Amino acid sequence: MSAMKRKFTARIQREGDWFVAQCLEVDVASQGRTEEEALENLKEALSLYFEPPTPTEEVSVREFEVEVGAA
Repeated sequence: MSAMKRKFTARIQREGDWFVAQCLEVDVASQGRTEEEALENLKEALSLYFEPPTPTEEVSVREFEVEVGAA
Protein backbone atom coordinates (compact mmCIF):
# COMPACT_ATOMS: atom_id res chain seq x y z
CA MET A 1 0.00 0.00 0.00
CA SER A 2 1.56 3.29 -1.06
CA ALA A 3 1.43 6.51 0.91
CA MET A 4 -0.72 9.36 -0.33
CA LYS A 5 -0.01 13.07 0.09
CA ARG A 6 -2.80 15.44 1.07
CA LYS A 7 -2.76 19.19 1.70
CA PHE A 8 -3.93 20.67 4.99
CA THR A 9 -4.25 24.18 6.39
CA ALA A 10 -2.64 25.18 9.69
CA ARG A 11 -3.45 28.10 11.95
CA ILE A 12 -0.34 29.09 13.90
CA GLN A 13 -0.51 31.43 16.87
CA ARG A 14 1.84 32.43 19.63
CA GLU A 15 0.92 31.41 23.18
CA GLY A 16 3.50 32.74 25.60
CA ASP A 17 6.92 31.28 24.70
CA TRP A 18 5.38 28.68 22.36
CA PHE A 19 3.79 28.60 18.92
CA VAL A 20 0.71 26.40 18.54
CA ALA A 21 -0.12 24.93 15.13
CA GLN A 22 -3.67 23.67 14.67
CA CYS A 23 -4.91 21.79 11.61
CA LEU A 24 -8.16 23.36 10.41
CA GLU A 25 -9.41 20.24 8.60
CA VAL A 26 -8.72 17.68 11.35
CA ASP A 27 -8.84 18.14 15.12
CA VAL A 28 -5.07 17.81 15.60
CA ALA A 29 -2.67 20.37 17.06
CA SER A 30 0.96 20.61 18.15
CA GLN A 31 3.42 23.17 19.42
CA GLY A 32 7.03 24.29 19.09
CA ARG A 33 9.46 27.02 20.12
CA THR A 34 9.29 28.49 16.58
CA GLU A 35 6.57 28.58 13.92
CA GLU A 36 8.60 26.17 11.79
CA GLU A 37 9.04 23.73 14.68
CA ALA A 38 5.33 23.89 15.50
CA LEU A 39 4.46 23.16 11.86
CA GLU A 40 6.94 20.25 11.66
CA ASN A 41 5.50 18.82 14.88
CA LEU A 42 1.98 19.18 13.45
CA LYS A 43 3.05 17.28 10.32
CA GLU A 44 4.36 14.44 12.51
CA ALA A 45 1.17 14.45 14.60
CA LEU A 46 -0.98 14.23 11.46
CA SER A 47 1.11 11.35 10.12
CA LEU A 48 0.53 9.47 13.37
CA TYR A 49 -3.18 10.38 13.36
CA PHE A 50 -3.66 8.84 9.90
CA GLU A 51 -1.50 5.78 10.59
CA PRO A 52 -3.66 2.66 10.52
CA PRO A 53 -4.19 1.11 13.96
CA THR A 54 -2.29 -2.04 14.80
CA PRO A 55 -4.10 -3.80 17.65
CA THR A 56 -1.90 -5.71 20.06
CA GLU A 57 -4.79 -7.77 21.41
CA GLU A 58 -8.17 -8.98 20.24
CA VAL A 59 -10.70 -6.20 19.67
CA SER A 60 -14.34 -6.44 20.75
CA VAL A 61 -17.13 -4.44 19.08
CA ARG A 62 -20.52 -4.29 20.81
CA GLU A 63 -23.80 -2.47 20.41
CA PHE A 64 -25.42 -0.95 23.48
CA GLU A 65 -28.38 1.19 24.43
CA VAL A 66 -28.54 4.34 26.52
CA GLU A 67 -31.76 5.90 27.77
CA VAL A 68 -31.95 9.55 26.75
CA GLY A 69 -34.79 11.94 27.35
CA ALA A 70 -36.06 14.88 29.34
CA ALA A 71 -34.74 15.13 32.89
